[in-house]
Amino acid sequence: MPRALISVSDKRGVVQFTRGLIDLGWDILSTGGTKQLLVDSGLAVTAVDAVTGFPEMLDGRVKTLHPLIHGAILARRDTPQHLATLKEHGITPIDLVVVNLYPFRATIAKVDVNFDDAIENIDIGGPSLLRSAAKNHQWVLPVVDPTDYDTVLERLKADDLSHDFRQNMAAKVFSHTSEYDATIARYLPTEEDELPRLLGGTFERQLTLRYGENPSQRAALYVTEEQRGIRDMKQLHGKELSYNNILDMDSAVTAASLWSSRPACAIIKHTSPCGIALGNSAADAFTKALSTDPVSAFGGVVAYNTVVDEEAANAMVGLFLEVIAAPSFHDQALAVLRTKRNLRLVEIPSDRGERGLETKYVRARFFVQDRFQFDRNEDKWRVATDRAPTEQEWIDLRFAWTASAPVKSNAIVMAKNETAIGIGGGLTSRVDAAFLAAHKAAQLGHDPTGSVLASDGFFPFPDGVEEAARVGVTAIIQPGGSIRDEEVIAAADKHGMAMVLTGTRQFRH
Repeated sequence: MPRALISVSDKRGVVQFTRGLIDLGWDILSTGGTKQLLVDSGLAVTAVDAVTGFPEMLDGRVKTLHPLIHGAILARRDTPQHLATLKEHGITPIDLVVVNLYPFRATIAKVDVNFDDAIENIDIGGPSLLRSAAKNHQWVLPVVDPTDYDTVLERLKADDLSHDFRQNMAAKVFSHTSEYDATIARYLPTEEDELPRLLGGTFERQLTLRYGENPSQRAALYVTEEQRGIRDMKQLHGKELSYNNILDMDSAVTAASLWSSRPACAIIKHTSPCGIALGNSAADAFTKALSTDPVSAFGGVVAYNTVVDEEAANAMVGLFLEVIAAPSFHDQALAVLRTKRNLRLVEIPSDRGERGLETKYVRARFFVQDRFQFDRNEDKWRVATDRAPTEQEWIDLRFAWTASAPVKSNAIVMAKNETAIGIGGGLTSRVDAAFLAAHKAAQLGHDPTGSVLASDGFFPFPDGVEEAARVGVTAIIQPGGSIRDEEVIAAADKHGMAMVLTGTRQFRH
């Protein structure tokens, strides 16, 4: 009778899987909570401590770390000496190891987690079992992912545990345990809170894409368990996502998620906003965001920080869009939008700016930095001009400062009534960015008189302020910190403008 050892933290599907093994004539060993669940479900299970002769001890820290278990897993079936040793010690071989690990990542993601709780969720026995089975995969099948249960049962029924399948399952184990250990290493504090000396971890291929930025480039989407985001997306409709779709969608979700208490909409082209606004509803936010630059919005990617309802769907359905992304869609909205055969509809969690590290690949090297956290701390802000902003200017300045965060540097956002009316980004001089924002506003029929302007970095010269004043901007928000700050502030005073310095730069290269 073949024997399986089953000990899982994630108990999805384990009862049905175990029942399937028993129906195929397997003997089952198990531990702790898994054993109790299986017994309570009416399944015949042998406790591991009945095999080892030792009870689980140290509050469950020691369960399976025993030669009678690891010998049963690691013995080579083609080596007579190994088989003789098993017989000498009365060890029954284990042919299948089904294990997944304590939820360390989920534990440390909790806001109120303490260090001791995190440490207790470092699995020791689980990785040891998995690594033993994966090393000996030619004879022992390791199963770490509950989504593989059905496939394993089908292959067992068909007697089709091929070499390639066993090897793939072993590789999956080592990738999983590598990422698990890397997550622990990143969590543990280092001296002086430095960035880690070594970076580890694995990325699993989630999607093979038709091509990359251009048809001549191969591409795939790889994900990590470390953070939420693109890995959690669910496509509900439309053509398969492309490389550029996913890049734009990530930028759009990041932009819309900068607000949490008001409906927000961002429209993205080439990873930078061409429209962004707040509204009283999703439809209102979209209509305002579209007004920023309806010409550039053609073929764009739209993201919301709120549910897409039928009203919002009706507002969008007449425009050619590549992707609409939101935390959720009402059924009525889906019915409207699915009339567009190729339109990609994607559910994806809002990006609330989880802390962590981010990387950029530069010629066979990685840059690593803390993930950007938008600064909402107005305690740092100060009015630098003779005139303070009016109440309406304050409302629009807060909006414009937030809206400038996802725009490529040099970033300039002109705003009015919590709607971007002109965006200049990705240019090589700040005055050109200010000119472009003003030009776009005028070209698209916006009245810039009484609008405000946000800059993601300081003004190196007064010329950007002069450009803003020329078109009727009345208030500016910017980080400050230029050696010419006094000249810049003086230029604002000369035109009767209000200027707020945030003390925080927010470049996006």
